[in-house]
Amino acid sequence: MSLTTPRRAPSADDLIVLLAVAREGRYTSAATRLGLNHTTVARRIESLEQALGGRVLVRGTAGWVLTPLGEHALAAAEEVEAALRRLSPDAPALGGVVRLSATDGFSGFIAAPAMAALRARHPDVSLEIVAATRRAAQQRVGVDLEVVVGRPHVQRAEAIHLGDYVLGLYASRAFLERNGTPETFDDLAGGPLVYFIESMLQVDALDAARRSTRGMVDAVSSTNVYVHVDATRAGAGYGLLPAFLADPHEDLVRLFPDRLEERLPYWLVCRPEALRQPTAVAFIAALRARMAEAADALLGRSAASSSAES
Repeated sequence: MSLTTPRRAPSADDLIVLLAVAREGRYTSAATRLGLNHTTVARRIESLEQALGGRVLVRGTAGWVLTPLGEHALAAAEEVEAALRRLSPDAPALGGVVRLSATDGFSGFIAAPAMAALRARHPDVSLEIVAATRRAAQQRVGVDLEVVVGRPHVQRAEAIHLGDYVLGLYASRAFLERNGTPETFDDLAGGPLVYFIESMLQVDALDAARRSTRGMVDAVSSTNVYVHVDATRAGAGYGLLPAFLADPHEDLVRLFPDRLEERLPYWLVCRPEALRQPTAVAFIAALRARMAEAADALLGRSAASSSAES
């Protein structure tokens, strides 16, 4: 679709409604955010399309997505939003909601502390997290940012490598007392494994990490990495766990630390419009800062240092 000359000047209110629908992906969610009803939101979008002479939204598989004309209008809508924010000089410099889709471990260990640090400076900023372990979506409806494991292949989005973390093999001290400590990889054959549900795992990098445990038998499987940690601590078997979640627990022992280590990357996927939101940009900076702060823990170095010192 080619951009058309507006038939009349679009309403600032209509542009703000478009901004909300673009961020939420649904009329109902946008209506709730704006304190309007669904009918009013639909009427505002129709009014904007009449003013611009074309469609600004089309239905996608997961909600409403912007057309090229809609993306053009969105830039103007963001300028309106920024202008309105400047009219409130006493308000904090940043405000609004950042919506993030990320894995459970990243959400708890990286995203939550990053938002806490950002809110200390900008208390009107908030974070909504959809915890999920999956590939990057081709249509990012309802979220501003995604964090995935493994390099994503996406269109109309920017992918940023945030950093790496490592998986190691762990067992509880009680489990090792009952079953003995394996001395070679061959001793793990037929042993109970705690990890993701293989048939439901959508992330190639996490699936490939199982290569060192192929001869083992699934004992407890879950889509939630915190379940992996708790099940391993309870003695359900050998857990293939992120070092940053396992190392703080003194009742867990890492096995073959110099030989069994899977290094995996965290990638951030951003919608183009999210990179024009000052709040989202500030949160990305906070994520980078938290990743740098936690680098040793993510790579299992903090536990190694503690063991060397002791």
